[in-house]
Amino acid sequence: MTTDDTHRAVERESVAEANFATYAEPLVHEAIEEASALKDTADAEKLHKLRVALRRLRTLLWAYRPILDEQFDNEQRAVLKFLASAAGNTRDWDILISLVGKKSDEELLGAFRQNRAQTADQSRETLLNSDLTKLLRAAISEANRELNTSPARTPLTKFARKRVSTAQKQLKKRMRHASKAGRSEYDSYHDVRKAGKKVRYLIEFFEPLLQKNQRKGLKELKRIQKRFGGLNDVVASRALLTAHRGSLPEGTSTDAALRLLKKEQKRRLKAASRLL
Repeated sequence: MTTDDTHRAVERESVAEANFATYAEPLVHEAIEEASALKDTADAEKLHKLRVALRRLRTLLWAYRPILDEQFDNEQRAVLKFLASAAGNTRDWDILISLVGKKSDEELLGAFRQNRAQTADQSRETLLNSDLTKLLRAAISEANRELNTSPARTPLTKFARKRVSTAQKQLKKRMRHASKAGRSEYDSYHDVRKAGKKVRYLIEFFEPLLQKNQRKGLKELKRIQKRFGGLNDVVASRALLTAHRGSLPEGTSTDAALRLLKKEQKRRLKAASRLL
């Protein structure tokens, strides 16, 4: 189902409880499709698309949290987070290789590529063994059952606007905190990135239902996501390299790569702070 198809389906029914599946099914279909492709190869692009679909599904569950059972929501979002993390591990190595590749010796890059290949196989095995299709179908079925047997009926437009507003307030709060914390506190920048991503996904879900002032920030959100995502790439690469220093071939030095990443992190922190 395309985005336009989703919006047309939503127009036929204006109750939030009845529309959960309308939003969830395309994401589940995409995740299953990308996961099925892993039977043949641990393709990095397929893993990335799977990760994005799972993240968007987690955001949708967050949106429906006020009218879903809290324990069920916590359990399902934890499962989705685990699956998304497994899908993202290979991409982490790809990012590290792209950041330090031009200024690293072939021995080090060879070790990175070997770790990357092993991680891809592990990610593929984890996802294939997780019975992802059954997990996602069961989660959506259970959520639908709960929502559609509930006596409550929530107007969809009011629901969508309120959840987007709540997410936007969270983003503003985290941006204020990050601007006061300064560049030494990366966690606050990481929180901004996650909050911005949540708002962006929600706007994309509910765009036809939102007021104009709620929709207009999408372009700026993409800028935040790109710049703060670039910062996260460097921080994650430093952590990944540090964690695997001991497993690299004897005599392989990571000092130059770590210095490069540290310098790049400072540059990207400065660039990210300008958006605050």
